[in-house]
Amino acid sequence: MALIPFDDRDGFIWFDGQLVPWRDAKIHVITHGLHYGSAIFEGERSYEGTIFKSKEHTSRLFNSANILGMSIPFSEDQINAAKEETLKANHLTDAYIRPVAWRGSEQMGIAAQETKTHVAIACWEWPSYFSPELREKGISLKTSPWKKPAPDTAPCHAKAAGLYMINTLSKHMAEDAGFVDALMLDYRGYPVEATGANLFRIKDGVIRTPKPDCFLNGLTRQTVMSIAQDLGYPLEEDHITLDDLHSADEVFITGTAAEVTAIGKIDDTIYSVGSVTRALREAYENLVRGKPYRKTTAA
Repeated sequence: MALIPFDDRDGFIWFDGQLVPWRDAKIHVITHGLHYGSAIFEGERSYEGTIFKSKEHTSRLFNSANILGMSIPFSEDQINAAKEETLKANHLTDAYIRPVAWRGSEQMGIAAQETKTHVAIACWEWPSYFSPELREKGISLKTSPWKKPAPDTAPCHAKAAGLYMINTLSKHMAEDAGFVDALMLDYRGYPVEATGANLFRIKDGVIRTPKPDCFLNGLTRQTVMSIAQDLGYPLEEDHITLDDLHSADEVFITGTAAEVTAIGKIDDTIYSVGSVTRALREAYENLVRGKPYRKTTAA
């Protein structure tokens, strides 16, 4: 199936305070955000017309802006309202939503004190980051040679566009080798995430996820941790070694786009899509649609 380029679509994008036709949402080629990666963004989902954790995503957008020294010229309430406005203008209820803010073209060079911060919000239909077949059997990951930077070398707690360059390189490497995605290690060599999702490992019914000390503490990650505790699963937040990972009973990743996705293979190690992953996936799918999930004590 041919891809539809994102600059050749119908609809509306909220751009610096007003809705504009999709194809008219353009920036100049001499833009600081393009040349120096001075941009931040969020990835969000709307389920049946309700944006899941919309306020939390907006707060994180503003926190990312603060870390990068960017001043968003709108309030959090205005951004929240703009997301709703954009969804309605595009007649969407189940959609992926992408707010993005970037430094503009007023100044070119490393310094960007005189640039204006621009904001846009787009949304489109995106049922699942991975196909239903892949989600059922589990996706494959290949360990990347690129490592996540140390927290004193990059603004790792911001959802900053520039930080994703090594993720793109890693995903391309994995795809070229016949894998679906890449496993990212941190600067110490601990497995921490896929290229766009957080990592969980299950052994003997105990769920472990790395401490987010050098990578983004995903909102889906936090949600699934809360669900796991509600369901009575033992939960640890600590480092995971490669040996821990390869000896796991189950492995899964979480993210707004990926939701809860099982891992079927890491390098040469094969995993089953087990009962814990399935229970957490089902509970998450219920929660985001406003449906209850059964709270019990795990066996």
